[in-house]
Amino acid sequence: MAATDSTDLYAALGVKRDASPDAIRKAYRKLARRYHPDVNPGNKEAEERFKQISHANDILSDPQKRKVYDEFGMEGLQAGFDPERARAYSEWTQRRQPGAETFTSRGGFGRYENFEDIFGDLFGAGGRSGAQPGADMEASLEIGLLDAVRGVSTQVTIDRPELCKTCNGSGGDPRSETVCPECKGSGHVQMGKGPVAFQRACPRCGGRGRIASAACPTCNGRGETMQHERLNIHIPAGVDNGSRVRVAGKGTPGRDGGPPGDLYIVVRVRPHPLLERRDNDLYLDVPVTVGEAALGATITVPTPDGDVRAKIPPGSQSGKRLRLRGRGAPALKGKERGDLYLRVMVQVPANDNERVREAIRTIDSAYGQDLRSGLRL
Repeated sequence: MAATDSTDLYAALGVKRDASPDAIRKAYRKLARRYHPDVNPGNKEAEERFKQISHANDILSDPQKRKVYDEFGMEGLQAGFDPERARAYSEWTQRRQPGAETFTSRGGFGRYENFEDIFGDLFGAGGRSGAQPGADMEASLEIGLLDAVRGVSTQVTIDRPELCKTCNGSGGDPRSETVCPECKGSGHVQMGKGPVAFQRACPRCGGRGRIASAACPTCNGRGETMQHERLNIHIPAGVDNGSRVRVAGKGTPGRDGGPPGDLYIVVRVRPHPLLERRDNDLYLDVPVTVGEAALGATITVPTPDGDVRAKIPPGSQSGKRLRLRGRGAPALKGKERGDLYLRVMVQVPANDNERVREAIRTIDSAYGQDLRSGLRL
């Protein structure tokens, strides 16, 4: 299995950077079928490849995420990244080139009044506060094909970290805390001089203003404890293999007032014994009698929305395909919905008595010619 650059999302899907949304969707579905864990049981390399292409599709199939990725690369996908602020920083660096206007702390740079505003705000960390957003998490969920088509509400159980309630995430024993000697309890230190002076979070206490001399006895200094949590989630109608469902705020906790990350549920769809899915279309083999195929009939067939009546045209041959519009899987984005295709499968009755055999001979005589007379290679 060829190695793939996991930092290049376009390379992960094998498409060009100017690929259309349709080309990206087709490339993803092709690779997903090839590397899906159900097709490669126990193959860790295939499983990792499936995660890569699922992540690439999640970004490149979303117009806003794709725009940020094209402009800033993988850094732009990090939690808390602010494109507007990053563009402001890029503008500032261009102005700092030889011959460009000199930057001052009160210059024409909008609300960015000092270096710390620019550098600290790029990733939402806030140089004046030491707040850090939490990281995103992933969990997998296996559902049936019909649940994927219809949507389903279910429960998932995850182990996720939470801020230690004893130390509130600091990792230190609150009983051993003293005022930080570096910032004298303010949580900030002064950097630079003159017009470019600015404040930043104290590196010694992380902006808290206090330090502990002993580790927290509850979390042993980690600042987090693991919690077993059961979540009620809704899987929207139309998900497919590799679809990612976001559960806001259920990732790892933020630090020092930062927001928590998100949880992404990666959906895996079990094959159905009768239905097959291709993109948003569904396919179903429907057995019919010789008489129904020859003379035509109206039969009852199952669909994800319930039973419907379908017409079998007279003279239908085995393998004939009939289309039921709008009876397939719904699209995740937009109002488009796939179709359900019925494949006629003519069933010959068991010839276990003379009456049946005589009826078959009568039907056979109606052909009037050798069906294979034109069969030549």
